[in-house]
Amino acid sequence: MSDNLETAGQARSEATVDQPLYEVRKEIYSRAVSGWFARWRWGLVFFTQLVYYGSPWMVWNGRQAVLFDLVARKFYIFGIVFWPQDFIYLTGFLVISALSLFLFTAVAGRLWCGYACPQTVYTEIFMWIERKVEGDRVARMRLDQQPMSVRKFALKACKHGLGIALSLWTGFTFVGYFTPIHELAAAVGGLVSQATPGAPTLGAWEIFWVLFYGFATYGNAGWMREQVCKYMCPYARFQSAMFDPDTLIITYDRERGEPRGPRARNTDPKLAGLGHCVDCDVCYQVCPTGIDIRQGLQYECIGCAACIDGCNKVMARMGYPKGLIRYTTENALTQKLTPRQILARALRPRVLVYTAVLWAVIIAIGVTLYARVPLKVDVIRDRASLSREVDGRWIENIYQLQIMNTQEVPHRFSIRATGLDSLQVEDAAPVEIGGAATRMVPVRLRIEKGRSPVGSHQIEFDVVADDNPAIFARERSIFLVR
Repeated sequence: MSDNLETAGQARSEATVDQPLYEVRKEIYSRAVSGWFARWRWGLVFFTQLVYYGSPWMVWNGRQAVLFDLVARKFYIFGIVFWPQDFIYLTGFLVISALSLFLFTAVAGRLWCGYACPQTVYTEIFMWIERKVEGDRVARMRLDQQPMSVRKFALKACKHGLGIALSLWTGFTFVGYFTPIHELAAAVGGLVSQATPGAPTLGAWEIFWVLFYGFATYGNAGWMREQVCKYMCPYARFQSAMFDPDTLIITYDRERGEPRGPRARNTDPKLAGLGHCVDCDVCYQVCPTGIDIRQGLQYECIGCAACIDGCNKVMARMGYPKGLIRYTTENALTQKLTPRQILARALRPRVLVYTAVLWAVIIAIGVTLYARVPLKVDVIRDRASLSREVDGRWIENIYQLQIMNTQEVPHRFSIRATGLDSLQVEDAAPVEIGGAATRMVPVRLRIEKGRSPVGSHQIEFDVVADDNPAIFARERSIFLVR
């Protein structure tokens, strides 16, 4: 009996398999690829980085063109100044971004991820640096398998040095959107060269954010890469909810490609009983997330289309038609739809609704920005003296008017008040307010005693620019008579 129990225990022990909680990362050595989609991808890399790195250095009206001045609570975007009261425009921008994401995903899958996502863009740049320093896929694999040597150390140090330099410049540019970048550059230059007293200094927060954003760029694009897309980005998880059978996705044509197998270039695949896939694994080798698209659509696929470019080159060398891997839809594969039919199905109700709502929001935001009056007025009653009698014949109320000139040119404003008989503004001299400035203006209103009954009366303040009557604001308040 004891022998049987011992034998059973040994069997259970041998059958036990340790399952790791987390999958061990396998290094991905992506192969360089060229083609139509690669050119589009690099075009967007150049465009996005030109905008990102170049915008802070542009000058508009004598100041930085794009500056988010958190201390002064003003956002400068070219010729427009946004104040905290303009929070609705930020909401509109976020709504436009979300609707655009929904629309593009419904039409053609993960276009954002494959071409414009910062993670994709910076990973592409870091991989380009890696290839230039260490070589293409096979060369990098051989280098990593070699023991440490002077050459290997020099190549690795050069690669990481360039990556760190790019990351720090990225962090510096990021901070330059919140601290004027010319001042920031002067402060960094002074820090490096031990400038004389009185020169701009680099604050602790600037140093922290330059290093933090640089570290995030270096860590995400230089080390984690596809791990961010596979495990950290939530978009990869809920993208399938935005797809439908008429969404354009990167797909392997299994009916045309199978059975796969290697063959000579002059082999007739029909006579050999083979499909067009030569099983070269180029689609796998060029994938930045290390998946095989021939296994079907996977959540790790970011839609970069590198596999399409790689496969098309192989098909061209073999003399086969391109498009074994291509952008197509599930319905197109099963129903053998033509490109015209695919395009017609793209204009389905879901897409039309997204498009209509998106354009409605864009037009609404555009119209409100165009018609936006560059003047904001807040009325605050003086609570220390709600109402008082002056010279035995006047009832006076005191107010504080916060006048915000949101344009970058100075204006002179006149203040008027209406709503009661004999209501007048005491010392009603025009108020000069500089460009993109705010000023608190004390205002005293008077009426003749006995002209209005005791109680609270509604009045209106009118503030108008003397040089442009279209710049006008009206705010309500109350006048107390005791």
